[in-house]
Amino acid sequence: MADITRRFGWRHLRSAPTAHIRHHKRGVLAHDGAGLSFWYRSLSAALSEVPVNDRELAMAFHARTADFQDVTVQATVTYRISDPAEAAARLDFSVDPDSGVWRGAPLEQIATLLTETAQQHTLDVLARTPLAGALVDGVAAVRERVSAGLADEPRLPATGIEVVAVRVVAIRPEAEVERALRTPAREQIQQEADRATYERRAVAVERERTIAENELASQIELARREEQLVEQRGTNTRREAEENAAADGVRAEAEAARKVRLARAEAEAAREVGAARAESQAAWLRVHGDVEAATLHALAATRLAENLPRIDSLTLSPDILTGLLTKLGRPAPESRA
Repeated sequence: MADITRRFGWRHLRSAPTAHIRHHKRGVLAHDGAGLSFWYRSLSAALSEVPVNDRELAMAFHARTADFQDVTVQATVTYRISDPAEAAARLDFSVDPDSGVWRGAPLEQIATLLTETAQQHTLDVLARTPLAGALVDGVAAVRERVSAGLADEPRLPATGIEVVAVRVVAIRPEAEVERALRTPAREQIQQEADRATYERRAVAVERERTIAENELASQIELARREEQLVEQRGTNTRREAEENAAADGVRAEAEAARKVRLARAEAEAAREVGAARAESQAAWLRVHGDVEAATLHALAATRLAENLPRIDSLTLSPDILTGLLTKLGRPAPESRA
């Protein structure tokens, strides 16, 4: 919208660079161009403001497919007014000289024209396309058909309108139909997920089986080695027992031989001692055989006295002393008065 100010009964208009201004003064074109700024009198001026920038028109409308299913089409058309003079001549772009506001609704007329034209071509395409095809390939088909239809529409260039681009955002069926259409895909996805789960479980089971087999093989190998260990221990024990028995036999034989040698040595010593004693006794007997009986009696008494307990004092009567001295061949002592 143009910026209009008042000064002493005059009006000053200042427009944007994207707005094309046409100023007629008493039926004569006084100013024509974009981004103008000029003074005018409101009572004698006729102003038109035509936007020349690119404008986006979003549209949504319903259509029916070949299998009688309702769908909603969302599209966007980008257009611009390439011929402002033609557009101002065909549509009401006039503005109030005092406020600069459009007196009509030219952009709504353009939107209606573009929307109905696009809708007509969309209906022609979808009416011959089943719902599945419309959902899969309908966006591209509708975009191409609407672009071609708008390009061939004679009213658009006659109105000075140029279509820049057409975009079809989405083609969506009703909510219930959309849920029904999603069901097979969801079921397939769920089946894929279940299959992946089963495969993962199968792999896990296979791995567990492999682990169990490895553990069993390890246990079997461990048992085999334990058996070998037991056999080796038995062999070692038998060998140790045999070695101990052999050692004990050797020790017993050595001990027996030692005892035999000791007994022989003791017997030899006993024989030698006996022989020595016999010789000594024989010599003793030979010596005593030449001695008188009284001497032998004295020696016997001496030997007996050696083996008797200690006697501190002994009292002998004269008769006994005389008898002993007589036996010893000694004179009897004289008796004292």
